[in-house]
Amino acid sequence: MFAVMKTGGKQYKVQAGDVLRVEKLAADAGEKVQFNEILMVGGTVGTPTVDGAGVQAEVIDQIKGEKVIHFVKRRRKHSSKRTKGHRQQLTLLRVTDILEKGADKSGVKAAIGAGSVSGAAVGAAKPAKKAPAKKAAPAKAAPKKAAKAEAPAGADDLKQLSGVGPALEKKLLEAGVTTFAQIAAWGADDIAKFDEALSFKGRIEREGWVEQAKELAKG
Repeated sequence: MFAVMKTGGKQYKVQAGDVLRVEKLAADAGEKVQFNEILMVGGTVGTPTVDGAGVQAEVIDQIKGEKVIHFVKRRRKHSSKRTKGHRQQLTLLRVTDILEKGADKSGVKAAIGAGSVSGAAVGAAKPAKKAPAKKAAPAKAAPKKAAKAEAPAGADDLKQLSGVGPALEKKLLEAGVTTFAQIAAWGADDIAKFDEALSFKGRIEREGWVEQAKELAKG
């Protein structure tokens, strides 16, 4: 039996015994994790996911992909060039089980991307459970303005960073970046990853967010 699962923005067709590389997960070698975004399992197609289905895998190792060279040459006014190398952080794992149902009660830790949440949240991560159905509330007139999304408890005011306004702060919060300490700990790989994923176009290095975050994290 095979399944089609989604992780790190990509889809993978897998079956028990397969060894594959995925975007880095917050897990150590030897740990067992469970993927809960299952688009298809056997002959069942999800809408968009299959309720209760899951793919369990054992983490073999944390590795890096092949080096990619990024070369930019600016002509005319700028007359500059820049070469930057990048090796994507990946997780090597082996698929152990494919569950058609009951994955929400398996007790296996959910597979979560390493750059998306804090360490405390990763430790407390559990397989997703379906929320109980609620009675439909009486229809109300739509408000003139949608309520502004609030930052989670304990989050820092990321707008203190140079060049960060409400829009960029929202992008960072949605990516799981909530504190200056997280940004201060970014390395070259993390900077390249967030720069590409959130379309910052070099803003992180240009504005010096990491150095600013180190100062702001001190209080």
